[in-house]
Amino acid sequence: MTIQREVFAGRRTRFMAALAGGVAVIPSAPISVRSNDVEYIYRQDNDFYYLTGFAEPESVAVFAPGNKDGEFILFVRPRDREREVWTGKRAGVEGAVADFGADRAYKIDELDRVLPEILSRVENIYYPLGNNEPMNTRMVGWLRQCQAMRPRSGAGANSLLDPREILHEMRLFKQPQELELMRRAITISEQAHRRAMLKARGGKREWEVEAVIEYAFRSQGAAGPSYPSIVASGPNATILHYISNDREMRQGELLLIDAGCEYDFYASDITRTFPIGARFNPVQRDLYQLVLDAQLKGIEIVRPGISIDDVHDAALRVLVEGMRSLKLLQGSTEEIIASASYRRFYMHRTSHWLGMDVHDVGHYRKDGKPRLLEPNMVLTCEPGIYIASDDEEAPAEMRGIGIRIEDDVLVTPHGHEVMSAAVPKQITDIEALTTA
Repeated sequence: MTIQREVFAGRRTRFMAALAGGVAVIPSAPISVRSNDVEYIYRQDNDFYYLTGFAEPESVAVFAPGNKDGEFILFVRPRDREREVWTGKRAGVEGAVADFGADRAYKIDELDRVLPEILSRVENIYYPLGNNEPMNTRMVGWLRQCQAMRPRSGAGANSLLDPREILHEMRLFKQPQELELMRRAITISEQAHRRAMLKARGGKREWEVEAVIEYAFRSQGAAGPSYPSIVASGPNATILHYISNDREMRQGELLLIDAGCEYDFYASDITRTFPIGARFNPVQRDLYQLVLDAQLKGIEIVRPGISIDDVHDAALRVLVEGMRSLKLLQGSTEEIIASASYRRFYMHRTSHWLGMDVHDVGHYRKDGKPRLLEPNMVLTCEPGIYIASDDEEAPAEMRGIGIRIEDDVLVTPHGHEVMSAAVPKQITDIEALTTA
């Protein structure tokens, strides 16, 4: 299961049509050093991969509509038998054309010779200033070179624009093959969460459950986690981005697992909370059902024409009303929402986009207003409640409890599809696994 060449070609066609005569230059992700002479496992920049399907480092993609020598140009590492023995086969210049559809390809060390000539014939350069500082410096130098020549030649790039405004709008709407890859990532993650519910028991360390989850990812062909797995037992579940995963778990405590895998560059993002080797006790059950009710309400309203803020507001209202009933908050629902006093127990938003990035690209507001949902957008729905262990104003029996429930939701033409619906979240379904 992988994206076909013609899909990448179609993306490039749409992208270049939006450049309005400019040239886009998009570099690959830089190689990062982990320690001394050990590098992090390389992962390609998502925007670069989205347009090219090319996963090698030390590469630059150029998109030049109307360029006589080719509109899609790749600069890549050359074939090198000695280096390939150590780090694997390279596509090389020939492969960039034959296997990845480039109109022309050059060795990466020819970039300074070839690219300035292309830039000298256009008005605008589209380039994503970011964390690749050496490339940023080179690009600014080429732009200044073009600007210096304009008085004599009357041509050449005179401005630097951000291609991500175009690319990220494209990436926000998922194509059929993208959705299939996301479904595969979600299916693998579903099995990982089920195994975790079966294996988590008192006396084990959080990292043992993390190992179960990530074994499920890799054993089924995923690249690994799409973000550091959160395996948070007891009071650790009140830490939103807890990733130490080193505490000894206790029977009957709650375990919050926020974990999803990446499959062929596409992410899943799922959270479940469940009692460790036991059934929910009455307090846990009440709080869990509150979060579940809020999540179900948020999901219920997902459809075209609803804003992502509407999803948050719907889930939030259920949470606030439940917090009032459980004596966590005082005052009317409207007063609590207006004052944001609920943030003591619920401090994040309910949804984010999902795709190649786990917090995927795309604007949340458009023309100054909350963006309306449209078909083929994918978002999460993940309300939660977090009661700190040292919150002396909260009921004693609730302190140190953190609960979050998260699903991945596709906006369809007439409503929505919960892509991760197979992951258990109803109390009876969860308890059937935690007590098995």
